[in-house]
Amino acid sequence: MSAVSSRPSVSRGPGTRTGLPWWAVALAVVAFVALLVVMTAPSPAHAVSASQGVAPVLEFLARLFGIAG
Repeated sequence: MSAVSSRPSVSRGPGTRTGLPWWAVALAVVAFVALLVVMTAPSPAHAVSASQGVAPVLEFLARLFGIAG
């Protein structure tokens, strides 16, 4: 059994765009360059202690919501 397949013709109006906007291409290029810079950066990786990372954020949130700590 053979099936006939055809795509319906889509009529495009005068203001219909088919390409990407310029900012979508620029955003992809910026993201690629940023990832490339991060990958090629010669800085050594160091572990961050909890006092430098999470604790100040938790203290700020406790003060913000008035939670005694």
